[in-house]
Amino acid sequence: MKNTVNNDPYSKYVFRRRFSDRLIRLLFLCSGLLVTIILLMIMFFLISKAWPAIREVGLWEFFSGRRWMPSSPIEAGYGALPMILSSIFVTGAALIIAVPWGLGVSVFISEIAPGKIKEILKPIIEIMAIFPSVVLGFFALVALGPFLADTFNLSSGLNGLTGAIILAVMSLPTIISISEDALNSVPQDFRQASYALGATQWETVSRVSLPSASSGIIAGIMLGFGRAVGETMAILMAAGNALNMPVSQFMGMPIPTLMKSVRTLTANIAIEGSDVAWGSLHYHSLFVLALILFIITFIVNMIADMMFHHFQKLNKGQ
Repeated sequence: MKNTVNNDPYSKYVFRRRFSDRLIRLLFLCSGLLVTIILLMIMFFLISKAWPAIREVGLWEFFSGRRWMPSSPIEAGYGALPMILSSIFVTGAALIIAVPWGLGVSVFISEIAPGKIKEILKPIIEIMAIFPSVVLGFFALVALGPFLADTFNLSSGLNGLTGAIILAVMSLPTIISISEDALNSVPQDFRQASYALGATQWETVSRVSLPSASSGIIAGIMLGFGRAVGETMAILMAAGNALNMPVSQFMGMPIPTLMKSVRTLTANIAIEGSDVAWGSLHYHSLFVLALILFIITFIVNMIADMMFHHFQKLNKGQ
């Protein structure tokens, strides 16, 4: 009887199926653990390299100081506030430009455009994604910057606005592609049920398609943010790289501005990283900037995750 059970083809199939399921789960678990370990190792590396500068200068000086002159031994300054604000303002402006534009294009491709127009638009978006950042930076340097300088009567067109526009263009392919895939994954039955209830196309898109694809859309926006905040070469060529505070006075009140030449955290690391003395305080200070950039990215991802769960609860409540 025992041999009969062991030789049963169905029993062998069940055993192989369970074994393969356990193996796949183990592989997924190992992959997740590996990613977590790599992330922790990067964070530990940044902290260990930044710690000598934090211990000697103080973390508050990096976050609040307005003067960055680490190469001057007499008037040394390690204030990274202008670069922190410049990174936040330029990246935020890039997302303000890219997100509505990208969502509009993705909705048009997924919900409205005829088949022939889809076949034209999708390759164009893919071509935009493979454009080297140095080419876009050079375009900003020779064309977009002078155009904005003439339009707004500025002394220099290499400023935060130019950098924000270039970062928005670089983020668009990611946002459009992932958002369009998320919209295409929404079951067609949802749309047909909405039309059957008398909803218009816009009502169907805004109340059915977009909420159902919200997780994929938020993922696309976050990947676009990652592309924008981590970009170096294009922003290095487009933003002017002046260590200015990205604020101006309006009726005695400081307000954010993108009309000044600014320097972001990534651009500063790229400019000074190749010439800094190995092991010096300046060297460790650049790792503090990298750590600050890491913290900013982590906070934004955490906020996006909280928003995602909030939208999920709202959609379930509806």
